[in-house]
Amino acid sequence: MQLDAQTIGLLIIVGLLAGILSGFVGVGGGIIMVPALIWLLHYNQHQAQGTSLAVLMLPVVLLAVRNYWKEGMIDWKVVGIIAAAFVAGGYFGSKGALALPADTVKRVFGVVMLFVAIKLILGK
Repeated sequence: MQLDAQTIGLLIIVGLLAGILSGFVGVGGGIIMVPALIWLLHYNQHQAQGTSLAVLMLPVVLLAVRNYWKEGMIDWKVVGIIAAAFVAGGYFGSKGALALPADTVKRVFGVVMLFVAIKLILGK
């Protein structure tokens, strides 16, 4: 894929917004990146999710976690338990997503985002 200057600029903006959102509210940058990759680069849902996951590895693991750790805001026991389950969930979730048509996965992604948004807006 050829990336022109305008597309590169848009991708930089998407990355900055996703990083700021992730660091600020602890939400996955995929909420920004996945839709942006679908709209801007016309990726299918599988391509967008795979790219988003690959992008998030380094900044989330090394930089954002470091800042929260320095402030004593990480309970490593809880991290260990969730991380073990997350590894299994990530593996099986990605296998399931890749087994479904991209349009189906896109709809599931949208429903999950909508559900989370409603829960956050309405409170507990």
